[in-house]
Amino acid sequence: MYRKLLVVSLALTLIIGVFASGLWAQELAQNQVLRIALDAQDLSTLDPHRSATTPDRAIVDMVFNGLIRYKPGDISVFEPDLAVEIPEPTDGGRVWTFELKHGVMVHPWDGNAGYELTAEDVVYSFTKAANPDRSSYAGEYVGMSFEAVGNYTVKITLEEPLSAMLFLPKVADYAGGFIIPKVPIEAMGDDAFKTHPVGTGPFMYNEYVPMDRVVLKGNADYFRGAPILKTVEVRYMPEVASRELGLRSGELEVVEGRREQDWVEMMGAVPGIVVDSFGPGETVTMHFNLKRDELGKKAVRKAIAYALDRNEFLAFFGDTVEALYSQVPINYLAGGLTYPELWAAGLAYDVDREKAKDLLADAGYPNGFSMEAVTSERASYRRVYELIQAQLRQVGIDLQLRVVDHSTMHSMIRDDVNPIVIYIAWRPNADVFLTRFYHSDSIVVTGAKPDTNFSHYTGIDDLIETARVQVDADMQIACWKEAQRELAEYLVSYPLVMLGFIFARSEKVDWGYDLKSTVALYTQVTEKTRILK
Repeated sequence: MYRKLLVVSLALTLIIGVFASGLWAQELAQNQVLRIALDAQDLSTLDPHRSATTPDRAIVDMVFNGLIRYKPGDISVFEPDLAVEIPEPTDGGRVWTFELKHGVMVHPWDGNAGYELTAEDVVYSFTKAANPDRSSYAGEYVGMSFEAVGNYTVKITLEEPLSAMLFLPKVADYAGGFIIPKVPIEAMGDDAFKTHPVGTGPFMYNEYVPMDRVVLKGNADYFRGAPILKTVEVRYMPEVASRELGLRSGELEVVEGRREQDWVEMMGAVPGIVVDSFGPGETVTMHFNLKRDELGKKAVRKAIAYALDRNEFLAFFGDTVEALYSQVPINYLAGGLTYPELWAAGLAYDVDREKAKDLLADAGYPNGFSMEAVTSERASYRRVYELIQAQLRQVGIDLQLRVVDHSTMHSMIRDDVNPIVIYIAWRPNADVFLTRFYHSDSIVVTGAKPDTNFSHYTGIDDLIETARVQVDADMQIACWKEAQRELAEYLVSYPLVMLGFIFARSEKVDWGYDLKSTVALYTQVTEKTRILK
């Protein structure tokens, strides 16, 4: 008996010792302030229904919630957010009814106390998201109506049924799916809301210093529990050297990295620094403006395609990038095209610069031509344009670049200033990719709902719309694939590569989840994120 008691005692001592050691290893730093530096000069807007850039979405993601959310760190999983659960649709897939959690508090603002979020706020938010005058994502909500059925029940009715694969991203924590409470935005107006956001998320707006930083503070009333972090400072640092120095010196805990293999290896070798490389990343696609004289000729577009060598992009960016052959990334979303499928159809456009020169000559440009494009100061854009510039020069095309700040570039390309547009983006499904970049309603400036159709192409509206109402997944995918074959045949755009996300952090930063993938375009900060001793 004594021997058994001794064994048990020793085992308990060992367990307690291991547990205590684990607690010691996870002991929190006294100062729970997380300082993040992003590759940008300033914010554009913190209205989530207008936000389109990483610097904006990084903040929006901490301030707002959706009815449901992508599980932090794993975009393959949906889970409830403001909603109690993810419902099953009724009426043949036309009606989705969400029950809201009780006790979700809207942040206080400008001396006003917060209040409990209700169905009225949710209906207001979706109505705003569907309004093209107040939202950049209005096209996602065409054919939907929103109704408050009591204080905590929201009914969304669709004119045509949608598969869950298409519907759920529209009500998730991304773009128009973020819920903006009615009272604060109505009180301050849309313009003021751009720099003073009020939501229900784990962090609340505290301060904005133009071209310097946004400061958020923890929301003690957050419905999942008060955040461990007391403050999050998002700083704007367009120079990577400044971000590196801040991280090395301890002035910063997290920095947006450079999507280049040399940078990853350099920072990964620094003691106390961890480099996070994660997906799904963003597609890098060249869009041809078909309204321009030269690019209106298919032979010129083909010449440009044959002049570009994806392998040169892969060599430059290294392990942080992979080749992209269709507008919808086949490795991450249903409905994309593989290289063998394009090759079999004669639409792969493998690099052939002599053929490119011949095509230019046939099109009336034996000596090539010049064109100018604006690009962002952000390295991910500027480096891609510079690689394209060097490759096109080899076939006689002189691409002149004008560098502007990131938000200015986004404004200018939507004003249709570029003959070619490089756009780096992630979208939640094939329908969103194809609708926003290739539906006629989305044509910049002149479209019924101007968005990011930079090519002015109108040829696949029927395929996009047919796919959208298909509940059968195989039929839906077949329509998406056919749409992209037509895009490749007409050469509306040319997919280049898929860039992964690169962030570096102090080893003391614990995200609070396993990081595999994120649609937020950065490493998400949640109520569980913490800084260890």
